[in-house]
Amino acid sequence: MQARSDKAEPATLAEANRERRDIVTGEVMDEARLIRFVSGPDGAVVPDLARKLPGRGLWVAADRASVDTAAKKGLFARAAKAKVAAPPDLANLVESLLKRRLLSGLGLARRAGDLTSGFEKVAAAIEAGKAAWLIEASDGAADGRRKLTAKTRKRSPPTPIFGLFDAEELGLALGAENVIHTAFLAGRAADRWAQDAYRLSGFCPLLPESWREEP
Repeated sequence: MQARSDKAEPATLAEANRERRDIVTGEVMDEARLIRFVSGPDGAVVPDLARKLPGRGLWVAADRASVDTAAKKGLFARAAKAKVAAPPDLANLVESLLKRRLLSGLGLARRAGDLTSGFEKVAAAIEAGKAAWLIEASDGAADGRRKLTAKTRKRSPPTPIFGLFDAEELGLALGAENVIHTAFLAGRAADRWAQDAYRLSGFCPLLPESWREEP
């Protein structure tokens, strides 16, 4: 990718503050498309997914190839102008932390009333256009999933689907048992959660490989 040079400058200071430069390509992009890293006290590169840790931010596009390139080519040290080291499994760490953050976000959303669960309730939310995301347990039965997926395809645009967590993981996050079908209702919480979901998609698919064979 080439550094962006043909787009208009940010209209406001707030908009400018949401844009950062990827240390791998030099491209300026929205923070939502990037992962922030900082140098820890021991000189190790640390992911800062919430963008709150102290220190100079080192920004990398939210995908596995970019993080691997930054780690292998010493780009974190070059950008920091200091002796910092990135662990070889840094991309795997980012993936793991994003998944944990997404599960935590689901728990917060449930307590705030931004989720609905159960086949009938989820189906109704999708049909009414109130579902921002369909969240399906990765180990749930295919029949129910296919029926809800068919409903998402009737929406324009189609309701996105997330299927990386199994029923036990969803149950622990939501404080319930046998959580198979969940809808994240549209709103600001869903928008924030979606940012992390899309960042995670740069590190792993959001749906199990086996689902691709389903009609």
